[in-house]
Amino acid sequence: MPVKIRLQRHGKKGKPFYWIVAADVRAKRDGRYLEKLGVYNPNTNPATIELNLDGAVDWLQNGAQPTDTARAILSYKGAMYKNHLIGGIRKGALTQEQADEKFNAWVAQKEGQVQGKVQSLAEAQAAAEAKAFEAEKAVNEARIAANAPVVEDAVEDAGETPASEEE
Repeated sequence: MPVKIRLQRHGKKGKPFYWIVAADVRAKRDGRYLEKLGVYNPNTNPATIELNLDGAVDWLQNGAQPTDTARAILSYKGAMYKNHLIGGIRKGALTQEQADEKFNAWVAQKEGQVQGKVQSLAEAQAAAEAKAFEAEKAVNEARIAANAPVVEDAVEDAGETPASEEE
């Protein structure tokens, strides 16, 4: 039975939410699956991915073929790299300790990249909010300035009239 690791769509129209599943190739896209490996939410920035790494690697070791999108997600989370390292261990090119060290270094680097992106997005959002606040403040000051001379002219006119009557 050929097995694919693929996405199973959930969520409402216009707001997709996916399960990452191992399924028989003959099953429907949203139909029966063998094992749920994780979830993928593209609606957040950056996209939220929760993946059972060991389960995904087990399926890859047993010959499951990921779809293009699932392959990209598995690569992003490190399942493809871990599968590659396990192949190296099996061939004798690496020891288990070396493979674990390489994988942990890769995970730390990837986590740093993700945190950098999250931080830059937060800074960009804060800058956009500050810019919008300044623009709103400028509009309010302009509105106050436009209304203020009319009130002052009325007060000045009222003050001059009685002064001219006294003379």
